[in-house]
Amino acid sequence: MEIFNRRIRIRAFCMPISLGFYEAEKKSPQRVLIDVELRLAPLQHDIPDDVRATVDYDLMHRTIPKLVAGRHFNLQETLCHEILSVCIKLDGVIGARVWVRKPDICADCKSAGYEAEVSVNI
Repeated sequence: MEIFNRRIRIRAFCMPISLGFYEAEKKSPQRVLIDVELRLAPLQHDIPDDVRATVDYDLMHRTIPKLVAGRHFNLQETLCHEILSVCIKLDGVIGARVWVRKPDICADCKSAGYEAEVSVNI
């Protein structure tokens, strides 16, 4: 019997977020890239061609801006863990990984960031 391990990903969701510990970082939002990976409960059969059989990735695309609106995060870790806490509560999600990074923080590298993941026992 085949078992289908399933994931939904959002890659490099770019948005301005008030993020940073230093005073200069608190003055204005900076560009942040967010990757989200949702691990879905495995299936032992082909997935039906029905949206109810999966998790709508647009839900995360809408939820993250609401989560960060009007807020300041001192640490990327805090932002990352708050996104994870939303992800793991979604129906059908058994695990999630989030990677938050600042692409404009260091001139000699693409980005600096933090990644974390969470799983539920099934």
